[in-house]
Amino acid sequence: MPDQDVTYPPLDVLKPVAENLWIVDSGPQEAMGLSLPVRMTVIRLSNGDVWLHSPTRYNAELRREIETLGSIRHLVAPNIAHWTHLKEWQVGCPAAKTSAAPNLRQRPQVRKAGIRFDRDLTDSPPDDWGGEIEQAVIPGGAGFREVAFFHRPTRTLILTDLIQNLEPEKLPLGTRLFARLTGVDAPNGKAPAYLRFVVRLRRKEAKEAVSRIVAWNPERVIFSHGRWFDRDGTAILKRAFSWLLE
Repeated sequence: MPDQDVTYPPLDVLKPVAENLWIVDSGPQEAMGLSLPVRMTVIRLSNGDVWLHSPTRYNAELRREIETLGSIRHLVAPNIAHWTHLKEWQVGCPAAKTSAAPNLRQRPQVRKAGIRFDRDLTDSPPDDWGGEIEQAVIPGGAGFREVAFFHRPTRTLILTDLIQNLEPEKLPLGTRLFARLTGVDAPNGKAPAYLRFVVRLRRKEAKEAVSRIVAWNPERVIFSHGRWFDRDGTAILKRAFSWLLE
């Protein structure tokens, strides 16, 4: 079987989703013998500032393309795993503030990488984007935190790893088996089994947080790995989190 392309070409370019909302598909991301697609979400705020969620690999051409939208002012590390490319973006965008999920700055490998953090995220959005983007922290055991964001003007929910939706036909055998065994194979993606276990360690607080994001009534749901959901977002969200909400 030929090598399969797990990604969503074209890569490392802006792709419009809705007004003032774009994605950048990238990858493949290699980890633990797996090959995964990975995605960044880009929002232009009403003041013209640009907000990057889970920055993917950096290159100057992509940065220049994004800067045609406005000044890159916000780099967002939304959970304790998605931080690998922050340093490159910090160097390329020295005026940008870096906002991070709780507990990320404490990770030894993050401290060793010398990444600057300007703010830890909470359930309350900062004034910089609070007029347009809601947020909620979904907790778990072992220090896990993921911050969910809701872009109100487009009714778009932005997650990272709490939903993964990997298309089996795009995956090499090992990653396909991973997707099947952890329950993240499309079209019925959700959090992988190991992450569901971690979140259940803080079940009460996590259920409250997820109930809040469902109440936002999103139309679409974008996340970092796999085919994102471009319609029926609230219904899909309830299905994807049935393991926690029911």
